[in-house]
Amino acid sequence: MAEDKIFDLIGGKPTLEKVHKLFYDRLYEHPWLKHYFEGIDQKIIESQQTDFMISNMGGGKVYSGGFPKPVHKHMYITEELFDLRSKILKESILECGVPEGLAERWVRIDSAFKHSLVKKNLGECEKRYFTDEIINIPKP
Repeated sequence: MAEDKIFDLIGGKPTLEKVHKLFYDRLYEHPWLKHYFEGIDQKIIESQQTDFMISNMGGGKVYSGGFPKPVHKHMYITEELFDLRSKILKESILECGVPEGLAERWVRIDSAFKHSLVKKNLGECEKRYFTDEIINIPKP
């Protein structure tokens, strides 16, 4: 089973799209996480995340966006925040009918990028552009 592409085992792009729709519906409603997405069209972020995961699950190189670290360098993402996001992701995957073992593999792939996103302190954040603000949303 480890040799099989998780992309095929989960049901391909339709499953990714279904999960990411539910996942981002939840993130955009969450009292803390929603603030990280202000001003970002949900359909665009869903599409980008789907393409990113297709490329990381063996479904072909379809993602043409930025790498996680430079795209998120202006966001103060703590370990607690990342873990909360991962919990919501796993719940969304399971709710969409993906079996537990495949859900675990999916979350492991997603979590491989944790080191590129999580910062130990606010001082590790950097603006992407001169006009950027550092995003630091306190826990409600």
